[in-house]
Amino acid sequence: MIPTKVFFTKGVGAAKEKLTSFELALRNAGIEKFNLVSVSSILPPGCKKVPREKGLEDLKAGEIVYCVLARNETNEPNRLVAASVGCAIPAEGNQYGYLSEHHSFGETEEKVSDYTEDLAASMLATTLGVEFNSDSAWDEKEKVFKMSGKIVYTSNVTQTAEGNKNGLWTTVIAAAIFVP
Repeated sequence: MIPTKVFFTKGVGAAKEKLTSFELALRNAGIEKFNLVSVSSILPPGCKKVPREKGLEDLKAGEIVYCVLARNETNEPNRLVAASVGCAIPAEGNQYGYLSEHHSFGETEEKVSDYTEDLAASMLATTLGVEFNSDSAWDEKEKVFKMSGKIVYTSNVTQTAEGNKNGLWTTVIAAAIFVP
């Protein structure tokens, strides 16, 4: 099975039980009714990005759905948690792209977003033979990648949250959902 579409979504949930907070995050993201199977980081050639609503129309409750899933949780009050998925799409339609997932504590949404987008683009760039300084800031690398003409698009989906002030489990998720 090679997916033809992908959509991105995110969610957050808080509850007394860790599993329940995860379920609430899935509901918030709109993907609670699927049997999710995590896969690694390859975006198939020609796989089109679609809006979440459009992708959900093609999936049925109970369906086994492949995804790249980032998940993080805490029950520590006010602790900042993040989950993010980055995406890098090559200019050549017959070339595969990359998805990256990252989960962290104490990082802002902007920092996590930049990191996962950079990670996906860097993985794709090394595959395509684009030379870059891995120590450069994301903004600098992004210019090099796009100027090479080999990477046409990068993006990310990121969810952050502060741990519930009363110590409930707080779960954040970000996902790239594949649609057959």
